[in-house]
Amino acid sequence: MDFLKELEWRGMLHDKTPGVEDLLKVPGAKAYIGFDPTAPSLTIGNYVQIVMLTLFRQAGHQPIVLMGGATGMIGDPSFKDSERELKSIAELEHNLEHQSRQFQKLIEGIGEEDGSLILNNRDFYKDMNVLDFLRDVGKSLTVNYMMAKDSVKNRLDTGLSFTEFSYQLLQAYDFYFLYKNYNCKIQMGGSDQWGNITSGSEYIRRNVEGGKAYAITSPLLTKSDGSKFGKSEDGNIWLDPEKTSPYQFYQFWINTDDKDISRFLRIFSFKPKKEILELESMIESDPRQVKKILAEEMTSRIHSSQATDAVETVSSLLFDKKFTAEQLETLSPEVLQMVAMEIPNKTVNIGLLGEGMNITELLTEHTEFFASKSEVRRAIKGNALAMNKRKIKDQEEQLDRHDLIAEKYILFESGKKKKYMVMASS
Repeated sequence: MDFLKELEWRGMLHDKTPGVEDLLKVPGAKAYIGFDPTAPSLTIGNYVQIVMLTLFRQAGHQPIVLMGGATGMIGDPSFKDSERELKSIAELEHNLEHQSRQFQKLIEGIGEEDGSLILNNRDFYKDMNVLDFLRDVGKSLTVNYMMAKDSVKNRLDTGLSFTEFSYQLLQAYDFYFLYKNYNCKIQMGGSDQWGNITSGSEYIRRNVEGGKAYAITSPLLTKSDGSKFGKSEDGNIWLDPEKTSPYQFYQFWINTDDKDISRFLRIFSFKPKKEILELESMIESDPRQVKKILAEEMTSRIHSSQATDAVETVSSLLFDKKFTAEQLETLSPEVLQMVAMEIPNKTVNIGLLGEGMNITELLTEHTEFFASKSEVRRAIKGNALAMNKRKIKDQEEQLDRHDLIAEKYILFESGKKKKYMVMASS
């Protein structure tokens, strides 16, 4: 694979410094991307850069993940309207630990001989005091040079602290450190990082005799409507199942605008180029099927094939009218919990089910599914209320533990769309 040509046809190449093509002609080149621990989980936006590292490895080179234990303490001002709120040491450590586990899962070959490397730039500075930094690092780039960068110029009107101004120096030194100690001559990142990356290559030029370092950037992704990629109405699309469930993750791709699906296929799918082009040719006639294929690929890769199977079962349960009570009885606790996360739910004490509790009392006094007993009566009279896919005929029908599926769950439905999960706890 020719790495740059691969990026080009995928629409993932925004800019590069001259000469990097020659460096990449020989297998074994090293490139890094930095990730600051600004959140406890990576997002689908971060995953674009993970794709870059993966393609770099597939092209026969060695990728490096640089976790920002140091830079995360400062905060990158690039394309930010105002000063970041500094995170506590404890919060940063928590985020680093969690993201590290995600990288171990998502990036191929970490820990293998000649495989992907994962480093923390906090280790670059642990033996350096502030005077050493100012003398050795701060002396290498002029204020005029640093102020010419867009990340600085765009903040001069609203204000930029010395703390955030120094971020550029830290990222420059990171590149220098990796160049000197790991022979890493390429830094990659989003197009908003061009200024920081080229500051690093300039730092290397000034401090290493004959030193040449290179930059490769990808475009920042936006949707066809101009909104930021990876954002939902509730916020980011996270790669952590506790923050964005596999079902919500899967639905993100299913609900993608038809205008975006070709671009997303090229960026995120690891299918062969020929297969991706064939899928693109199907978009006009059957866009939902193409989205489904991408959703399955992405959910399986980020979560697992088992999660994808569970998601498809949940989708069938929620939307397929033919889903039966017998099928419901066979579902695992994990799938039922996934269902509960996607619909209104309430946890009740399991003891209530042994005290002669009837359906009407449960649904009005112990949950918010119905506002009144008269509503329950009307639903039953209209043959609209079902418990565990079985129609309820009597408003006085009593409940006991035998009504629980997987010893915990009861699914109620009213009409075609209203669903509610009751979960029993001791």
